[in-house]
Amino acid sequence: MINKFAFFTLFSMLICVMGIAQTKVGGVIKDSTGQSLPFVTVIFNNSSEGTTTGEDGKFYLQSDNDHTELKISSVGYKTEIISLHQKTNLDLEIVLNEETSSLDEVRILRGKTSKNNNPALDILRKIWENKRSNGVSAFKQYEYKKYEKLEFDLDGIDSSVVKNPVFNGMEFIFDYTDTNRISGKTYLPVFINESVSKVYGDNVQNEKREDLLGNKNSGFEQNQNLIAAVKDVYDEYNVYNNYIKVFDKSFVSPLSTTGIDNYNYILSDSAYVDDKWCYNIIYYPRRENELTFKGDFWVNDTTWAVKKINLDASRDANINWVRELYIEQEFEVLNDSVFLISKDYFQANFSLDKKENSKGVYAKRTRVFDEYQFNLKKEEGFYDKRAYTFNKEIYKRDTAFWEENRLEKLNREEEDIYVMLDSLTKVPAFRRIYDLATIAESGYVEFNGWDFGPVYSLFDYNQIEGFRTRLGGRTYFGQHDPWRIEGYLAYGFKDDKFKYGISGKWLLDARSRLIVSAGKRRDIEQLGASLTNNTTDVLGRSLASSGLVSVGDNNKLSNIDLTTFNLEIEPWYNFNVRFGTSYRELSSASPAFSLDYYINEAQTETASEIKQTEISTTFTFTPGRQTSGFGVERNVVNEEEFPTFFLNYTLGLKDILNSDFGYKRLQFFYDQPLRIGGFGRANASLEAGKTFGAVPLGLLNVVPGNQTYFAMYNSFPVLNFYEFVTDTYVSAHFNHNFNGRLFARIPLLRELNWRELVGVRAVWGEISEENKALNASGIPFRAPNRDPYYEYSFGVGNILKFLSLEAHFRGNYLEIPESRNFAITASFGFHF
Repeated sequence: MINKFAFFTLFSMLICVMGIAQTKVGGVIKDSTGQSLPFVTVIFNNSSEGTTTGEDGKFYLQSDNDHTELKISSVGYKTEIISLHQKTNLDLEIVLNEETSSLDEVRILRGKTSKNNNPALDILRKIWENKRSNGVSAFKQYEYKKYEKLEFDLDGIDSSVVKNPVFNGMEFIFDYTDTNRISGKTYLPVFINESVSKVYGDNVQNEKREDLLGNKNSGFEQNQNLIAAVKDVYDEYNVYNNYIKVFDKSFVSPLSTTGIDNYNYILSDSAYVDDKWCYNIIYYPRRENELTFKGDFWVNDTTWAVKKINLDASRDANINWVRELYIEQEFEVLNDSVFLISKDYFQANFSLDKKENSKGVYAKRTRVFDEYQFNLKKEEGFYDKRAYTFNKEIYKRDTAFWEENRLEKLNREEEDIYVMLDSLTKVPAFRRIYDLATIAESGYVEFNGWDFGPVYSLFDYNQIEGFRTRLGGRTYFGQHDPWRIEGYLAYGFKDDKFKYGISGKWLLDARSRLIVSAGKRRDIEQLGASLTNNTTDVLGRSLASSGLVSVGDNNKLSNIDLTTFNLEIEPWYNFNVRFGTSYRELSSASPAFSLDYYINEAQTETASEIKQTEISTTFTFTPGRQTSGFGVERNVVNEEEFPTFFLNYTLGLKDILNSDFGYKRLQFFYDQPLRIGGFGRANASLEAGKTFGAVPLGLLNVVPGNQTYFAMYNSFPVLNFYEFVTDTYVSAHFNHNFNGRLFARIPLLRELNWRELVGVRAVWGEISEENKALNASGIPFRAPNRDPYYEYSFGVGNILKFLSLEAHFRGNYLEIPESRNFAITASFGFHF
């Protein structure tokens, strides 16, 4: 999730320190007793431009067109037509009177509506029956042009912001403030990005391709990482699906087949919308603190397709950092039957809290769809073609291109944003803030041609080195660099020794992603921290250095002297093949720990150092992974949203470079993120492996224990290091986050927005007698071969919005000496 949050670090820092439509209206609507009326329909008369009041009866509406009347309507109340004498009419207070002729039939929009004899639900069922007959899914093949405009704005601009010293030298930007058309609040644009794409799809083959034709933004044309991160904030969604995924959360769609159990529906009105007779249905949540929306939609009376819909997330929805969330979609008619999306508008207000007057950042996206074509089958291999080199021309299109390809023209205020932002990026004060945000997001301090970092690894601690400092750097001329050199130098104050690592990689062929790499590392490492271990990682942060807060002594650390050479290629998209060779020397880093093994059958002679040469072939498949950049390194922009398949075959070569052992090893790893609709998200993983041949402790598969108080991926928190040692293993992990679904039903816990965590993990393994005979380390070779060892956990997440605490319980093997039956781990992270 950190990728999605990091892109607006710059704007969040501004929060901490810190126009003009043709017609604007706003105010509150009440009944004759003075009570505010929620979910009242408010539209400009003789138009389809409108909104509904919030739960507090307040509304705001603006239009680029001139309007002189406002129409207010709600079931059970007299419709009111309000004259607008000015272009701006704010702070209106409108009173609706009940329909005296139908007092017995008045339905106030509060509480739960009936699930029986409700005409709105009859219409909803018609929508379910016909949804596959609408949209591009109704055709075998489709293609269309898509225009997308992304914008970020600072919200809550007032005198305190204008006078803040952080904006010294940037005062001119406040001449460009505007008013948000949804909320009516004053905002200041700080980023804008436009793109035009051609989209192709084949519903028969389940394929999709999108070609970027042009991209334009103000001040950051060369920063494709920023552009990709900004785009990734906005999820793809379909209002017809049962769940709408937004910010890592699955909101129940008002058009969902489960919507009846989550929403109240009221048939409010009927009218012509673009010459189509439509019904208007208002909906709002049945319960508080759930991931639901409120709003209304218009649905055609013959095709039962949605013509227009707006979705406004409940303010009390269990989602962090988002104070407001609003979606609006419009659909056009094709051949009087099929409805296709023509416009999509998304708006979110990011804020540190949900108080009414809190300052925040608006994220807005407008997408316009046009030039639809259908059933044009493409040649074989068409969907396999992808861009593999950076095309600068796409990001430098001229004015004529944008005038021809914009499907929605910029208004004068939006055109001025480019002028303002181009000037802002040249202001030294802004550059300083931008540089600080870049450091926070990437962990590197940028210099000309090289970066210093990562800064998050500057200081660490373990029992062997004591306090440790690490200084690192890398070459960096841009994100599309075809080569990169990285390195670090570390020093332990207790053992008084220097450590280092250096690596280089070069992209030989961009089309096939052919990369050659090599590296050298001398350091201290915690072996056995992962079953599918990777001791050929040259620059990874040492797992030995996370021992500042731990359970018991952790002195089972090893010296590693590693040299690697690798060649990798991507023959198919997201399918990587890697051929590697390595040589490493392993020895104990502590007198209290041993890697010793017998070197004769009589078990009278031992060796304490392992010298090993290996060659390996690795296959990695990550379907659905999205990356930015075309250089030797690419950034993944959708972490935790795609599965990973990993298969590795390793051959240990005896006597090559004085290598000690000959063996074969096969390893498999599978990781799968899961979304379970309204029941949250989960993650499942499976690992399996086997080593053929006799090897000592340093080359075996140690079941990864965790003696720290911090969560470690795919480890067993109740196990001590080296408690189980295997040469054959199968391990499974399952963790589930209910996203507060259960706590939302408990009144006292509801307001805390905590989230329920559960997990279970198990491992089975065995160790051969041949390997036991080699062991002279003093560590008993014990494997979970009687029954699978298992643990289970319960926890609470989202404490203070960033802390998770989990309690872990041991399921069996309780008789092992010095074993633990219980553990607590904490994890930190910024999640929506």
